Amino acid sequence: MREVSIIGVGITKFGELWDKSLRQLGLETGLAAIKDAGITSKDIDALYIGNMAAGSTLQQEHVSALMADYCGLAAQNVPATRVEAASASGGLAIRQAYMAIAGGFIDIAVVGGAEKMTDVSDSESSYTVSMGSDEQWESKAGATFASLHAMIAQSHMQEYGTTREQMSAVSEKNHYHASMNPMAQFPFAISAEAVSNSGMVSSPLRMLDCAPNSDGAAAVVLCATERAKKYKKKAVKIIGSGQASDTLSLHHRKHLNQMPAIKIAAKRAFKSCGKKATDLDLIEIHDNFTISEIIALEEIGIFKRGKAASNILKGETKLGGKIPTNTSGGLKARGHAPGATGIAQIIELVQQLRGEAGERQVKGAKIGMAENHGGTAATAVVHILEGE
Repeated sequence: MREVSIIGVGITKFGELWDKSLRQLGLETGLAAIKDAGITSKDIDALYIGNMAAGSTLQQEHVSALMADYCGLAAQNVPATRVEAASASGGLAIRQAYMAIAGGFIDIAVVGGAEKMTDVSDSESSYTVSMGSDEQWESKAGATFASLHAMIAQSHMQEYGTTREQMSAVSEKNHYHASMNPMAQFPFAISAEAVSNSGMVSSPLRMLDCAPNSDGAAAVVLCATERAKKYKKKAVKIIGSGQASDTLSLHHRKHLNQMPAIKIAAKRAFKSCGKKATDLDLIEIHDNFTISEIIALEEIGIFKRGKAASNILKGETKLGGKIPTNTSGGLKARGHAPGATGIAQIIELVQQLRGEAGERQVKGAKIGMAENHGGTAATAVVHILEGE
């Protein structure tokens, strides 16, 4: 199996991008990633697109062919594949390209993710997101995506004593990091008190516990490491990759307050590169809700079960702490465009490992992890990256 490196990245600002179409966002980031990599369209062997919602929000299926056509790759008959795994679509698209290159089938792939979530009403956007849960037994029965995570939070609070103050600390920390990220949707700090006093969505989750439904796009160029130096001096290796699945519906799980697929995906990623949680210098977590970040840190093994929330409150996951987490601002503050989110996480790691993260740079960062999941973690994808 061959080694794989990331040689180019491109990302838009996330937010309410009403003046740009899905295809414009995809083209913008794709061109930026290609330019950053120093390649041309003739070097591209394959295109992978992460997208969850175009069929629902835009009535546009066949997104892979659309992007290949609009990006000028159709004339070269470059194979294009759409990857869908709810909010894990971006991370899984990267994994598919990684496996194709590692297996020797191709040498260079562009992986892009794009989403338009604000061209429809808030209710339509939220309903689309709920499609990542069990339609028959959850969403059709009246469970919203927020209420499912509220049940997870209630269970975690009851069993481990997780407090309102601790959950608010997650959002406060991520907004602090986002205040140093010019590409973030909400690049400003907020207080824990503001989180705790924000409007109730589904008890105990409040408005500022929840990531927004955003527009945005991100793209990376993956290349066989043996060829990477030809294009990029500062290539970042993907040294570990893991994926796992769980039951789609919560009621089929043994524990409401655990997300086993994350644990297994992380375990597989660690095993593939011989690393462990203590080797990580930073981590990007799928914090679609504050409780998700708390549980993911426990599943990965950063903190013992039931201990993540208290360590977040102590500042252990803030810049300068034990394990800086979501230095991009996370889904909560950078924004959450489902098909692009997993790729945006990887871009943050690449910028950190290149030493190009500016004010939010983690000093001496060499190894980082991205954890991206779909639904209530029915699909989990984990990647481990290493800089030079």
